[in-house]
Amino acid sequence: MARVLRHIAYLCVAVGLATPAIALEGNVDAGKKVFAKCGVCHGIGDVKKPIGPNLNNVVGRPAATQPEFLAKGAAGYSKAMVAAGAGGLVWTEDQIAEWVANPKKKIPGTKMAFPGLSKEQDIADVIAYVKTFSQ
Repeated sequence: MARVLRHIAYLCVAVGLATPAIALEGNVDAGKKVFAKCGVCHGIGDVKKPIGPNLNNVVGRPAATQPEFLAKGAAGYSKAMVAAGAGGLVWTEDQIAEWVANPKKKIPGTKMAFPGLSKEQDIADVIAYVKTFSQ
């Protein structure tokens, strides 16, 4: 009997390891509320902000390539962000999730002072909202 239970336990562990993590589904309305933290510096839609780059069409865009923010020169992107973009960083949903969770860990040397979002659901929600402004 103990042997059977041990085999069942091994099977449960093996199945658990083989099952991918389920991604949280983002809620656009909740994401709009979470985006208020981002909206202090970043514009989206018709809203423009002088501090950070506009986030229209950010999903799928290479890092450090928003034209209006690039035009700011030294006042715009950090050298670290420019290097990340030149190195091939593209803002996919996964990359954005890592970024908004901890910007300074994702790209050391970034100018962005935001400490990050700690709740996975907030991250999923804000991505869902930002996606509505990307083609």
